[in-house]
Amino acid sequence: MGRYTYTAQDAQGTVSTGEVASEDEDAAVQYLQSKGFCILSINEEGARKRFLPEAVKRMRGGISGREMVFFGEQLSTLIAGGLPLVRALSLLSEHMENKNLSLVVSSLTKNVSSGESLHKAMEKHPAVFDEIWVFLVQAGEISGQLPAVLRQVTAYNESKENLKGKVVTALAYPAALLALSVSVLIYFIIFIMPVFAGIFHDFNIELPFITKLLVNLSDIAAQYAVMILVILMGGTFALRGYIAVPVGRKTWNYLQFSLPFFGSFTRSIQLERLLTTLSTLIRSGVSILTALTVLEGVFKKNLIFQDALKNARDKISAGTAISESFGKTGEFPAMVTDMMRIGEESGKLPDMIDVLSKYYREQVDQFIRRFSSMIDPILVVGVGAMVAVILISIFMPIFQLSNIGG
Repeated sequence: MGRYTYTAQDAQGTVSTGEVASEDEDAAVQYLQSKGFCILSINEEGARKRFLPEAVKRMRGGISGREMVFFGEQLSTLIAGGLPLVRALSLLSEHMENKNLSLVVSSLTKNVSSGESLHKAMEKHPAVFDEIWVFLVQAGEISGQLPAVLRQVTAYNESKENLKGKVVTALAYPAALLALSVSVLIYFIIFIMPVFAGIFHDFNIELPFITKLLVNLSDIAAQYAVMILVILMGGTFALRGYIAVPVGRKTWNYLQFSLPFFGSFTRSIQLERLLTTLSTLIRSGVSILTALTVLEGVFKKNLIFQDALKNARDKISAGTAISESFGKTGEFPAMVTDMMRIGEESGKLPDMIDVLSKYYREQVDQFIRRFSSMIDPILVVGVGAMVAVILISIFMPIFQLSNIGG
């Protein structure tokens, strides 16, 4: 018998945590589901474990966000066309090009055909269907608007993938060019510079300052290469270990938000994601308290927003207005709380949150456009300066040799 700690939501939307003793994790999950709980997470005491088959854990890496968008679109279309859910899932599992996703959809088909609801079947594959998928599908099943909700979750995922694609596209070229430039510089210092240094030493000439600097760097790299590599690797592992603990993660989050030029960009991305998710959940019929609970899971890597969402949820559950609860956290701009207040007063809170999410999406797009227009000349100047330093460090001593020969 093992003991399992769980976080679950009951039929009234109340989220609670507790412990249950059971023979294994499957039995614990079945017991909690029989009591009417919607399981958010379940961990065995002494282990970090979730209800997820090992096969699904391994296959998640082979399922892209775009494929999940396509799955949602196709399932919504088939159900809206009058096809029964089990038949729609069966057709999708048979025609999925991605074998990993086909296996997952096949598992959904078996569970739903045996009488289980779709959101509970998805709940068994958290590596593929996150909390947003589960709660939105649950809201669609309860309201009888599953096709419409599937379109909403598909639109949400498509928006998230588009934003991710823009960011990756904007950063890929400068990152690749910078990595190539640094690699060339390191190769020059380690392998090329010692050859010229030997030639200059044989002629016993006074080297210019910049040549001396590169020669000294080359000597240090040659003598302490292993030590430098060990220090870099150790520092990387130490930093990752520090970020893995809550204190380190929060420090890292504050650093991300405080960076010059990139700090506001990072915060805008996080705010856009939060507002888009919140709007999607509320429009799908999910209660505000449940929506904030889901968002806490979405922002598990951003402890600043996670703590702020938890504090806001606690204040809302105590009877405080939504906008006031968000404002008291101190982490959200005044514009966000003011627009939320207007939405509450007018009864159009989801519409106001949509306006905010579009605003921050435009902020992100503007930053990407400005960054793309600025980075090209900066990189050209930087690479040109690096090449100039290399050429000067080599040719100045060569000119001295020419003068001596003359």
